[in-house]
Amino acid sequence: MEKIELSTPDITQENIERIAALFPDVVTESLDDDGNVVRAIDFDALRQDLSGDIVDGPRERYQFTWPGKQAAKLEARKPCDKTMRPVREESVNWDETENLYIEGDNLEALKIMRETYAGKVKLIYIDPPYNTGNDFIYDDDFAQTRAEYEAESGEFDEEGGRLVANPESNGRFHSDWCSSLYPRILLARDLLDSDGILYASIDNGELVNLTKICDEIFGAENHIDTIVWNKRVPKNDNKGIGNIHEYILVYAKQAANIEQLTMKKFGIDDVFQFIDELKRKAIPIPQAELELKKFYKERGFDRGITLYNQLDDNYQPWGKINMSWPNANTFGPRYEVIHPNTALPVKIPDRGWRWNKETFERALSSGASYQRYDGSYVCGRIWFAKDENTQPSSITYLRDVSRMLLRSIISLKSDGGIEVEKIFEGKSFFSYPKPVTLMKMLIESVPSNEGIFMDFFSGSGTTADAVLRANAEDGGNRRFVLVQLPEESPIDSEAAKAGYRNICELGQERIRRIAKEIEEDATVDIDCGFRVLRISASNFRETRYEPGAISQSTIFDYVDNLIEGRSVEDLLFQVMPKFRIPYSAKYAIVDINGKTIFNVNNGQLIACFDEDVDETVIEEIAKMRPLYAVFRDASMADDATAANFEELFKTYSPDTIRRVI
Repeated sequence: MEKIELSTPDITQENIERIAALFPDVVTESLDDDGNVVRAIDFDALRQDLSGDIVDGPRERYQFTWPGKQAAKLEARKPCDKTMRPVREESVNWDETENLYIEGDNLEALKIMRETYAGKVKLIYIDPPYNTGNDFIYDDDFAQTRAEYEAESGEFDEEGGRLVANPESNGRFHSDWCSSLYPRILLARDLLDSDGILYASIDNGELVNLTKICDEIFGAENHIDTIVWNKRVPKNDNKGIGNIHEYILVYAKQAANIEQLTMKKFGIDDVFQFIDELKRKAIPIPQAELELKKFYKERGFDRGITLYNQLDDNYQPWGKINMSWPNANTFGPRYEVIHPNTALPVKIPDRGWRWNKETFERALSSGASYQRYDGSYVCGRIWFAKDENTQPSSITYLRDVSRMLLRSIISLKSDGGIEVEKIFEGKSFFSYPKPVTLMKMLIESVPSNEGIFMDFFSGSGTTADAVLRANAEDGGNRRFVLVQLPEESPIDSEAAKAGYRNICELGQERIRRIAKEIEEDATVDIDCGFRVLRISASNFRETRYEPGAISQSTIFDYVDNLIEGRSVEDLLFQVMPKFRIPYSAKYAIVDINGKTIFNVNNGQLIACFDEDVDETVIEEIAKMRPLYAVFRDASMADDATAANFEELFKTYSPDTIRRVI
């Protein structure tokens, strides 16, 4: 049996193998920090291979750099031996949900998730620290020993663990911020699907640097646009100018693969709500149309809505669309169209019709024909005036054009704080949370209403709130993955007084409350639960020590290297990524001869981590014919069981891939 490597893959070695396959002449050997010979790349030789000219030393070139950039790149590639531990007691609907709430450092989370979730995330939204000098950034110094790490109070200290202040007086003010963001965005790109989108909020302070980081990682050609979000509430401390905007960078994994990003027309929900009220009151159609036009004028809607000012008998709004050929440099088809009442030909547009004759006739016969109260005629999807002297128009319903391209300027009030206060009975627990309306707009901008939607600076949990509301509206199957460092609540804060020890407890409680509200009102069955996972040190003790580090009296402590207090379910979640199984996978816990067996995804993986597992248990597992089977080194009851293990699988399930930890 092969032993599972519990740390994440070494991305540097993966990249070396890829380069070696393309340019075998640039592969060389070098010594690592321990003096071992390892494969390496001769970058001078690689530069020569990639240049059409003779490369003779460094030359000037356009580049974006800062002190610590190479270390930041290296940090993204370093293996991680952490694990995700399940926290059932804080979860909601554990057995059925596909949503995840991950507590811990998001860099570690991204490294761990890369094994399983690479290329599977539909959308990533991040709202990172804006580097105002008053907020915190991540300190990614992982050079501490395991003993030093475990000596800390849990995972994080009273300052939120690896969050550190970054005042403007710091000589590395921008450099530290760039070094914090770079490896996270580098790994985030790996998680995105080929048509995946990254949305990143930022303000003026680091807009240029974040754009350059994303341009480098994604490629400038995949920068779709930068949205200006007009918050409509001025920030009056901005050096003499009432700043009312922030930015949202939009990047695609591969721009060529994405469809149009769309949004609801501004005010569209208000329009349909107003019309429903007219219908409820049974206002006659002529009067209802006047009321609708008055409503449009009062609200100042643009033509994308005001054009649709007619109502059919079911109070559905529609508009008259010009039928003339739209291109001023060419001509459209010319044919006669007969008026439904006068039986005379209508006026043909000067440059011809927009549609060919067959398309026009299909629209003409696509529905009932009748005369309206004003004397005009509706024939299918074509409108005619009272007589043939007016050019007819096509009929388009507002419901069919209720969306438009996502705008580069979005005007939405920044009322996220008010939204959260309503959820928590008027208590103000968060500073400047993003509004649900904004997040919901971004989430709904992608064509698909299913897939994984991720936020690894999740804060108050607005992204989860928006995902649940979007699913409730359209019946979608979007799943959220949130990652948040459990920053401790300041002792004198409202959150601490209310009993919330850290921001994760607050975020989870927000999701619970919103889920309950949505489930009570929803007309469709949606997933309102979430699994809580907590990033932790490996479930196993470090066993790779120098010979002199272990004494004869303690050598038997390492026969079983499982850390005390870790459960068999903890072990399951540590091995799942090794088999590309997502953390949301369904699994059953069954008993075979008194041993706990995990059956993941109906036989994709069978795992048993109990001790004293005998041949009868091994045989029953083999008969289940799983794709993968995994056990502990210390599981086998005796030498005979270990010796017969392979034979039992060869007999009953030779294709099963067997592994031990």
